[in-house]
Parts: sequence; C-alpha cells; structure tokens
Amino acid sequence: MDSSASVDALSNGFKNHVSLNQSHNNNNNNVASNPRVQPKQSFFIGVAGGTASGKTTVCNMIISQLRDQRVVLVNQDSFYHSLNAEKLKRVHEYNFDHPEAFDTEHMLSCMEQIKRGQAVTIPNYDFKTHQSIEPACKVNPSDIIILEGILVLHDPRVRDLMNMKIFVDTDSDVRLSRRIQRDTVERGRNIENVLDQYARFVKPSFEEFILPSKKYADIIIPRGGDNDVAIDLIVQHIHTKLGQHELCKIYPNVVVIFSTFQIRGMHTLIRDAKTTKHDFVFYADRLIRLVVEHGLGHLPFKEKQVITPTGSVYSGVVFYKRLCGVSVIRSGESMENALRACVKGIKIGKILIHGEGSNGRELIYEKLPKDISSRHVLFLDPVLASGNSAINAISLLLSKGVPESNIIFLNLIAAPDGIHALCKRFPKLKLVTSAIDESLNEDLRVIPGLGEFGDRYFGTDNQEGTISSSTTPK
Repeated sequence: MDSSASVDALSNGFKNHVSLNQSHNNNNNNVASNPRVQPKQSFFIGVAGGTASGKTTVCNMIISQLRDQRVVLVNQDSFYHSLNAEKLKRVHEYNFDHPEAFDTEHMLSCMEQIKRGQAVTIPNYDFKTHQSIEPACKVNPSDIIILEGILVLHDPRVRDLMNMKIFVDTDSDVRLSRRIQRDTVERGRNIENVLDQYARFVKPSFEEFILPSKKYADIIIPRGGDNDVAIDLIVQHIHTKLGQHELCKIYPNVVVIFSTFQIRGMHTLIRDAKTTKHDFVFYADRLIRLVVEHGLGHLPFKEKQVITPTGSVYSGVVFYKRLCGVSVIRSGESMENALRACVKGIKIGKILIHGEGSNGRELIYEKLPKDISSRHVLFLDPVLASGNSAINAISLLLSKGVPESNIIFLNLIAAPDGIHALCKRFPKLKLVTSAIDESLNEDLRVIPGLGEFGDRYFGTDNQEGTISSSTTPK
C-alpha cells in the first residue's frame, strides 16, 4: 500500500487549491438555482501502479506543470475501511493491498459527485489507528481531478469515470527497495516485518489485482517520475483536452482563446456585479485586446524576409492589409479602440439592430465601407446570446458581397445556443471568443454572463430611453 503520502497528498492538494475552488462554488450556486445550466465536468485522471512505483511523484510532477488549472489530488488510501476491534488485534494479518480493503462504493460516489461539479467530503484515514478520523477533508470541484492509488483501475465503474488512465510501471526490485526504505525510515518497522508483509500480501496482490489492471491504461509510464518525456506528453495532452470545448469539436470554425489564471481573473472581475465602472472598462478592454490579437492571427499572410540591424536575414510574415471592422451599436463599439490599437488606420463600419421587428430583430441603421466586399471583416460584438442579432448583421454583410469565409466574429462571451444558431447558418465564418458560457435563461440572457455589457461599459445603467443593442437578448 502507498500509505506514506496519502493524507499529505490529499491535504496539500486541498490547501493549495482551496481558495480557487471556494470561489468556484459561486458558479455551483448558479447551477442549483437555474435548472437549464449544466455544470462543467472535470477532467478525471486515474493514476495506478504497484506499491512505491512513484505514483505520487508522477502526480506531483503533472500538477506542477498545470499552473493555470485548478487541480485536486485524491488518494485511494483515504477510502480504506476502518478496522474494527477484532481486526485491529490481528492487523498484521490484514491485507491492505486487496480490493476489499477499500470502501470502493464510497469512493465511487465521491468521484461521481465531484466530476459533476459538486463539493464532496473525503475521509481522513489515520494509518496509526487504522480508522477514519475527524476532521474529514472537504474538496471542491476543479478543472482536473487526479485519483491516485494501487487499485484505481481495478473497478470498471471507477474506470468509466476517467478521461485518462495512467499506469506507473516500475521494476519490482526498485519498488521493493523503496518500500523497505520508506517503511523502516518513516514508519519505524524492521526489515524482517517489511519483507514478510511484502511476501505474504503485497507481491501476491500485485500479481493478482494490480498488474492485470495495467491493460486498461491509456498511458503506461516506465520508470515513473524519472520519465520526464512521458510527463511532458501527458501534460500537453491535458492542455489540449482542457482547451477544447465540446462545441469546438462540433464546429471547427469556433476558437476559444486559451484560458489562464490572468484571463479567469479578468472574467471574474467583469462578471462581478459589484465591480465599478472604471474597473469593468479596464479589464474588459484587456480581454477585448486579447481577443482582437488572437482574431488577427487567423487572417491570411504572406512570407517576407527582411535584413535586421545586425545584417542578418529574418524570415517573417507581412500583415494582411485589406481589412475593416464592423461593430454592432452600441456594445460592439466598446471593441473599436482595441481594434484601432492593433490595426493602424482601419476603417470601421456600424450596424444597429433593435428588438422591435416581427422576428424580434430589426435592422435600424447601417454604415459600411463602400469596398467592404473586397475586405476581410472583423465583426465586433462582445456578447453572443441567442444569435439573432448576429445572424441579421452577418446576413447584411453577405448581401453586400462579403464572402462568408472573410468574416471573423470577435466576441467576449458566447452562449451555446447562439453558437449553434450562428455556426449552422454560417459554417465558413470564424468565431473567436474568450469564453463559452453555460446556457441561456428563460429570458434568453447568457448565464452566468456579465449583465448588460453596453450599459456597464458606457455607464448608462440608470439611464432610460437609450437605444442599446445590449438591452435585449441578442
């Protein structure tokens, strides 16, 4: 059994991420109050292997490279059954490496809940008394859950929860030497007892239960924590999967910029109802600039070589120059400054769509460059809700001769409903956003959303009679 770091691994992982997870619980409250919202499921990793194979080391190495993600590490050892008085008298006869030594039903229940985005309480197992003791550890949902233990791949129900299954494969002699050192130095046992337990329980259980579970692994890591290449490949795969929203798999024309703690921090501020107008504008502008820069990266380019001041040749590219922006009045106008800062002298057209037409959307005003049909268009609208306004505006651009593939929609937050409507109608259009939110509520507002973007950005929350493209669902 890997008991040496079980409680520490859980408690340290909990302490390192408790503040982030606690703030994440606010989103869970929104989920509970809004039945239309589906909580985001965590990416679940199982790490198995024999005793002292280096599982905990592998987990810690993975966590250390996932700096921009929230990670919870749970050890299977926390789910050992508490021993009754009779078993405690014969504890040296107890096989801690057998599947029946674990409360698998409790572990399965906890893992199912936390993967669904619910907070759970993990037992605190004391290896001196062989009992679960208080206080237990509360673990909040996170981006990534790592379940580590000798038999985490044994039960098919637990395996089915996992998005990635890892088996740490280390030579048996190396594992035995590590176990001897650990149990004699850290637990004060003598070598004779360690070898006796290994021969009677550890080795037979490994061959009967643990080793056969190796065939279920997606990734087998030879040499454990010494295999830096394997760890790097695993982390790259995790980043790829986390950065790929389910809708991006359906619509290849949807791009979500990679989320970091900086981006999440800015989203937290602009979504907070208590944020001042000054801070809302400041952080919204930062996010908009990131979206604009990312969107420009999807434009065509030409290769070009230049001579540097050192006389060297640099192979680079030339920016595409036939561009224009089109903003949706009024919230889309908040994105114009960032576009002008990135593209010197760019022309920007305007479209006003109001919610008074027979279909709920009516074109009120448009002013576009005369040669727009020969340009790539950066369409600016910070919030995509139902998609009705965007569909009307883009239909107008197409009627002006703009090829659908020449339109890049730059957006801050998008609802799945709007993405479905937009991408089914315009499969060649490119949508670049900083976040895909959970859903729309009954009033077709984006949830969790950020409120009326135009009003918050321009400071008109309490003004009446102002036509705003953000005062009605878009």
